Amino acid sequence: MKFGKPVVAGLLLAAGASTRMADLKQLLPVRGRPMLSAVLGEALTSDLDQVVLVLGHRASDIRKSLGSQLRHPRLQIIENPNYLHGISSSIKAGLREIREQCDHAMILLADMPFLEACHINTLLRAYLVSGQPLGALAVAGRRSHPVVFSRDLFGELDTLEGDVGARELFRKYADSVCLAPSGKDWDDRDIDTPEDYAAIGRNGKNIEYRIRNVES
Repeated sequence: MKFGKPVVAGLLLAAGASTRMADLKQLLPVRGRPMLSAVLGEALTSDLDQVVLVLGHRASDIRKSLGSQLRHPRLQIIENPNYLHGISSSIKAGLREIREQCDHAMILLADMPFLEACHINTLLRAYLVSGQPLGALAVAGRRSHPVVFSRDLFGELDTLEGDVGARELFRKYADSVCLAPSGKDWDDRDIDTPEDYAAIGRNGKNIEYRIRNVES
């Protein structure tokens, strides 16, 4: 941890096996590049001090898809050997890498294809000004992702188990949450199934199709 300006790391979780998708969703084309590459590019463009990309399933294939992003000075890539134990294992793996030098951790999901640097920065600014230990983007009054935590909660994040995120912490500390309005035009959907991916295309989003057994 450093004195002075708070140090905020982003933990970009991309270790899952995409069991509900007919293809590895991290590699599905979005805006002319693999989905994970698009999200990672926004994270690296943002004001985050560091980005830790957590891989697991088919990590070597995903690394190959990232091209020159692999050399970005603010990017660290780790592999979570326990990714089959769920998203909590990836959160804990990421925390192990940043807990000594960072004051806050923002959790980013690799399957939110329309996340942009401006959304990350909106949350970052509002959260740091608020002084609260938790923060999240708000869409139409409801909590969405990304979410961010003070190092005071890193220990509790370490107790998470299974395929759950930090929902329970937001319930536990409901009176200590900074909700940052994201703006009415942001599409915060995540992509879990072939139907999710196809629906985005039908709604006119700039998505390229490459999933087997889905009509485009």
